[in-house]
Amino acid sequence: MLKMFLRTAVLLLLASPVLAADDFYKDKRVIILVNYAAGGPTDIEARVLMRHLPNHLPGVRSVIVQNMDGAGGITGTNYLGEVAPKDGTVFGYLTGTAFQYAMKPQSRRVDYIDYTFIAYQPGTSIYFMRSDIKPGLKSAMDVVKGQNIISGGLGADNAKDILLRLTLDMLGVKFGYVTAYKGSAGARIAFQNGEVNFYSESPPSYRSVIEPQLVKKGEAVGVFFDPNYDGEKFSTTSQTAGLDILPFHELYQKINGKLPEGELWEVYKTIIALNGAMQRLIVMPPGAPKEAAAAVEAAINRLNNDKAYGEDALKTFGFIPEWTADASVAPKVRKTLVLPTKTRDFLEQYIANPPKNR
Repeated sequence: MLKMFLRTAVLLLLASPVLAADDFYKDKRVIILVNYAAGGPTDIEARVLMRHLPNHLPGVRSVIVQNMDGAGGITGTNYLGEVAPKDGTVFGYLTGTAFQYAMKPQSRRVDYIDYTFIAYQPGTSIYFMRSDIKPGLKSAMDVVKGQNIISGGLGADNAKDILLRLTLDMLGVKFGYVTAYKGSAGARIAFQNGEVNFYSESPPSYRSVIEPQLVKKGEAVGVFFDPNYDGEKFSTTSQTAGLDILPFHELYQKINGKLPEGELWEVYKTIIALNGAMQRLIVMPPGAPKEAAAAVEAAINRLNNDKAYGEDALKTFGFIPEWTADASVAPKVRKTLVLPTKTRDFLEQYIANPPKNR
C-alpha cells in the first residue's frame, strides 16, 4: 500500500508542471504584441496565428493583436521587456530584434538576452524594383543597368536597410537612399508612388501584395531573395517556393560569372545568418512564468501540425510557417545574439556613411 501511495505521489509530481501549463490560460485574455505597424508582413502573420492559437491554449478567453511600431521595431520590443505584464498574458511576435540587439547590446534598460525566448521561424526578404527605372527593366539581370535607383528603408541601422545597401554595393550599382518610412506599409506606398524604386519585403507582403498587384501587371520586377545561411551552407524554405526568383548569390554569379567575395560579402552572410535564421521570434518578458512559456511552446508545436492553420497561412500569405519551439530555442537565440566586434565596427561605419548620390 505504501509503495502504491509513493508511486502515485511521484507520478502526480511529475505530471503537475504539464497540468499547470495546460491549465494556465483558462479564462485569461492573451495579447500578441507586434513590434511593427498594422498591415505589414509581421502583422499579417501574427493575425493568422491569432485566429488559430485559441484552439491550442486550453480555456483561453480571447487572443488579440496589439501593434506597437516605432524606431525600427525597438519601441515595441522595449515595451515588452520594460512595461508589459510579466504574468504570461502578453508575448511578442517580433521581427528584427536579434540584429538590433547584436549591434547595440548595451542600449536597453532591460537586457534583451534575458527575455524568455519561446519559438523562432526562419525567414527571408524578397527584393524588387520598379520596371520603369531607366532605361526600362524587364528582368532581374537588368538591375545592374538601372539608372537613378533609389532604395527605400525603415531606418539607417535597420537590418533591412543594410542588406538593401550591401547587395546593391556588391552588384556595383550606384543608388540613392531614402529611409525612416513608418513600417513596410509606408515604404510600399512610397514605392508605388515612385518616391523609391528598389525595396524588399518578407514573403507575406511580397506574395499577397507585390506579386499580384505590381509584378503581374508589369510595374515591378522581382530581383532576388536572401538565402538562409547556417554559417556553412545556403538553403531555402517554403517561403520562396514557386517564385521565379534566384537567391542573391546565384543572381550575382549569373551576372558576374563567379560567386561574391570580399568584406561586404562576409558581412552580408553574417547578417542573414543572424537575422534570417530568427526573422520571427515569439518572446515573453524576462521572468515570465515557466508554465506560461511551456503552454505557448506546446501551442506553437500543435500549430505546426494544424491543417487549418496551414491552409489559412497558405491562402493569406503564400506559405506555411515553420516554427521551432523546444528547449534548444533559448540557448540558440542567446548564442546568436553575439556579433563579432570586427563586424560590428564595420557596420557602425557603414551605417554612418549612407550613399549621398541621388
